[in-house]
Amino acid sequence: MNYPLLKPKYYLSLIKDLLNFIRCPYSNPLKVKTVKQKVYDTIGLFFIKICFSISIASLLQFIYEPKNLTSINMSERFGPFVLVLVAGVILPLYEEITFRLSLKFKPTYLAVTSGTFIYYILTKAIFKSRISLVDDTFLYRISIGILFMIITYTIIRREKVKKLIDRFWKENFRFIYYLSCVSFAWLHIFNFELSIINGLLLPIITLPQLFSATIAGYTRIAFGFKYPLFTHMATNILFTLLSFIPLD
Repeated sequence: MNYPLLKPKYYLSLIKDLLNFIRCPYSNPLKVKTVKQKVYDTIGLFFIKICFSISIASLLQFIYEPKNLTSINMSERFGPFVLVLVAGVILPLYEEITFRLSLKFKPTYLAVTSGTFIYYILTKAIFKSRISLVDDTFLYRISIGILFMIITYTIIRREKVKKLIDRFWKENFRFIYYLSCVSFAWLHIFNFELSIINGLLLPIITLPQLFSATIAGYTRIAFGFKYPLFTHMATNILFTLLSFIPLD
């Protein structure tokens, strides 16, 4: 039987396809693949991402390793089961909607993404809170996000506006893809202390997130939304479970 995940050449072909996409992003799949092929490719890219993330994390330990305040805060607030649920399911779903859903333009996709992104900015930059924290600012954050979502959808669902944005999306997809990758990675700076050294080292300490975003954006376009979503969930669940292992 054919088991591509056991063949080194298969991973080289995946890396080649990924690099070709990064060099010249396209808004529609160039190849039609079966569900089985998509699953194999997604698993293969997941293994590649994990190997890269572990390698970079190990290297950063020798250079500079800032404390992930978000992870520490969540570990203190949640028990093991809830932590896996929030970190491994809810947050990946939220982040994929925010940064990847609207890579393919539809009025509904862009409206939902706009609302969740506004919620993110309000939470992190304005109210200095946590995405998963239900505090006294939560009602304001969620209400403004939903309101922005409704207003955005009302505007862009109009035929003239829809056609204009659709054309802009197709003509500027390379920029949109790169922006989604960089914004996803660099906004993770809020996971750490907002210090001068962390700001200067931002491209380095968020390198794993940038690599993850390039793969997630590629699989979103080439395979569909559920593939980067499941990969994101699997990654977060894996590292969350590993965090339970005592190192002392």
